[in-house]
Amino acid sequence: MAASSSLSSLSSTSTYKLPPAATSSSNPFKGRRRHHSLPIITATVPDHNSYTAAAAVAPPYKPASNLPILKIPGDYGLPLIGAWKDRQDYFYNQGKEEFFKSRIQRYNSTVFRTNMPPGSFISVNPNVVVLLDGKSFPVLFDTDKVEKKDLFTGTYMPSVDLTGGYRTLSFLDPSEPNHAVLKKLMFFLLSYRRDHVIPEFRNSYGELFRSLEKDIATKGKADFGSANEQAAFNFLARSFYGADPNETKLGPDGPKLISKWVLFHLHPLLVLGLPRPIEDGLLHTFSLPPFLIKKDYRRLYDFFYESSAAVLDQAEKLGLSRDEACHNLVFTTCFNSFGGMKILFPNMLKWIGRAGAKLHAELAGEIRSALGSDDGGGGGAAATMAAMENMPLMKSVVYEALRIEPPVASQYGRARRDLVVESHEAAFRVKEGEMLYGFQAFATRDPKIFDRADEFVPDRFVGAEGERLLKHVVWSNGPENEAASVSNKQCAGKDFVVLASRLLLVELFRRYDSFDVEVAPSPLGASVTVTSLKRASF
Repeated sequence: MAASSSLSSLSSTSTYKLPPAATSSSNPFKGRRRHHSLPIITATVPDHNSYTAAAAVAPPYKPASNLPILKIPGDYGLPLIGAWKDRQDYFYNQGKEEFFKSRIQRYNSTVFRTNMPPGSFISVNPNVVVLLDGKSFPVLFDTDKVEKKDLFTGTYMPSVDLTGGYRTLSFLDPSEPNHAVLKKLMFFLLSYRRDHVIPEFRNSYGELFRSLEKDIATKGKADFGSANEQAAFNFLARSFYGADPNETKLGPDGPKLISKWVLFHLHPLLVLGLPRPIEDGLLHTFSLPPFLIKKDYRRLYDFFYESSAAVLDQAEKLGLSRDEACHNLVFTTCFNSFGGMKILFPNMLKWIGRAGAKLHAELAGEIRSALGSDDGGGGGAAATMAAMENMPLMKSVVYEALRIEPPVASQYGRARRDLVVESHEAAFRVKEGEMLYGFQAFATRDPKIFDRADEFVPDRFVGAEGERLLKHVVWSNGPENEAASVSNKQCAGKDFVVLASRLLLVELFRRYDSFDVEVAPSPLGASVTVTSLKRASF
């Protein structure tokens, strides 16, 4: 339920290196290691496992002082041409991560100027100041310094005709009156049926696992993505609204309709594999007309309007119309929550699958010691919040997945006033009105903050030292150890996403000892195929 950042996600796992510090001082935290028995997965070798005998957790980062104030390097090129050239590099010639990594190396800086897609004819102004380290990035969360109005998708805003003529919560700045009212409504949505979340997750994802087993038995493999999308939508509808889509006129069509509708929002930021003249000349240059999706969107709207009477009653008490509230419920549930699960869950399976049987056995042992195993018939104790809080490895694995490949890749903010932004090596003056952009995967893989930053370290966040690092896990548009409120842009459903991710691991490893996956890139996240599921043996 990310409320203020782009859902355009990572599709590759290449690494980057920060430039050397301007001073001769070295990182005092390098070389410290904490021994454990779990495997390490490196982001630089996407098709192979990498194992070591130790995984270190870096101590809390201490900010530098007396940094030199430098001119921001980089430029925007010629009007129109510069933005077009940067777009070609970003999408085709280099790809996202190489686009940023090459410019870090060129300018010897993690802060620089460039253009962000889509550019002319869709963006009013593609010029941004890029922030690619864990020290400069958090300025994007400070709404006293940056404005978030209409920046959810970046340098352009999709037509409000896609959302019933309303600017939904994700596009509002906290200074706007409706922001607090709509966020209060989302907090109500998350709380009023909270007792249904855990049982409905087990119900919906139990259906998913049975479907995967059936496909593996008959076809030798199973597509996790499509099964996950159906399970995610069913879970959200059942837990938030008490409605089973399969028993309504919507039927099983929800995920398909959402994917089409989201495409109309995000097509300027996606590489879909179409011929380049069509994809770049059309989808990255002109906005698709909303009337083409109007009928499909209406089916989604009608389902939520008919299923959310209690939430809409609460909206009226808060001073909102039922119509505006319902369009916000559609966006929050379908774009934010469903979209997040569509990206995050396959990414989690990718990293955990590559980690191999040793990590799987550790997770299964920890989870089953508290809840017992499940042979597919609903056996074992019901998961509880208290039980999951006592599973340190499982919790750490979730946070590490959110760190190494955040489901929300991009953050934007417009400087409210002249300000100074600090990286590890220098400080930079930003003028009022300039757009700031952060590519989150670089900030959360900052080697000056995280030891072995490009590696998937399952127990990175175990123990007191690991927990202190949670302030640098910022997938939710804010630190993991801080709370969403009506006065900030941190994801209203931050804790819900973490809970759902934990439940996925609980339900997976109480059923199976281990699993194998094949991974391929996709426009959003990863395409994961499950090739084997080994039933619980203890």
